[in-house]
Amino acid sequence: AAMAEPELGTRFQRRFLAARQLRSFPWLELEQNLQTSLDSSLLVDILHKTILHPLCVKYPPSTKYRRCFLTELIKKHESTAAEPVDELYDALADILNEEESTCCYKNYLLPTGECVTLSESVAIISGGTTGLVTWDAALHLAEWAIENSAVFSNRTILELGSGIGFTGIAICKTCNPKTYIFSDHHHGVLKQLAENICLNGFVLELQPTQRIQMKTKGQEAEAANYQNPKLIVTELDWGSVTGKQLLDLQPDVVIAADVVYDPEISLALIAMLQNLSTCRGDRKPPEVYIASTIRNPDTFRLFQAQLDKAGIRWQIIPAPSNSTFLYDVQPNVTILQLFI
Repeated sequence: AAMAEPELGTRFQRRFLAARQLRSFPWLELEQNLQTSLDSSLLVDILHKTILHPLCVKYPPSTKYRRCFLTELIKKHESTAAEPVDELYDALADILNEEESTCCYKNYLLPTGECVTLSESVAIISGGTTGLVTWDAALHLAEWAIENSAVFSNRTILELGSGIGFTGIAICKTCNPKTYIFSDHHHGVLKQLAENICLNGFVLELQPTQRIQMKTKGQEAEAANYQNPKLIVTELDWGSVTGKQLLDLQPDVVIAADVVYDPEISLALIAMLQNLSTCRGDRKPPEVYIASTIRNPDTFRLFQAQLDKAGIRWQIIPAPSNSTFLYDVQPNVTILQLFI
């Protein structure tokens, strides 16, 4: 039991900081460990790796989530004969005194040891959009990018439908892109996206062209583990984007996650990619990677048929071999490479 404790505490930590659903935690393994030992050190270790972790204290998950997690942890503790842990009850008392908020934080640990911290909405739909939360395809695409960093290294990346920024921030911290262009069309999402980029060590510079350009902070410690890419946030409406806008972007790689859930949106995406291809002049067309969670197989097959009709070749590329980011349920995510 003693050998398993640090590993168990770390698994609790990764799930907790990313605010995964409580049922995904290894509760049964915790119960078994507590039953075989009257020592409460495992509970203290989990408490300090979750509720009292410095990242959680500075950027806390939702009040409801922390309260439910701590209540469950106390319940597991009280079902054993282990000695009482006052810290558990003190922590719960502090949380019970907090007011609920419409926003919370999630912290995703990268293989480099760094963290992507995001401010997210506590509701799946907020402000008339689903773009204020992180979806599984974004996690999956980031995992693939981290394993295939050469695709992004020293290149200009355009992300379509960036949402609140998880995939792009993860790529900027691990893959050394030359330029990374975040894009979306919802003003509330763009505002939250810019705030999250700043939250992760980037300084915002407003540009007269209505784009938001950013550069990393000057602290050497902040930039020690990755180069300083040029970061841009831009409003991009696929249905009304102009040739000049696309010509200005000039990406080497285009990526997107969870953007083909509606047939009309898929058609707008394909038309925009075709326009992007024709705006290259003599330059090579960009590589395109689209990650999709297949919730409705018919919708995904229709997207593939739309690509065929538009004359855009595609292929399914191998999934990432490692699950860096923990999922509540293993998603049915497929990444297509498109040849425009």
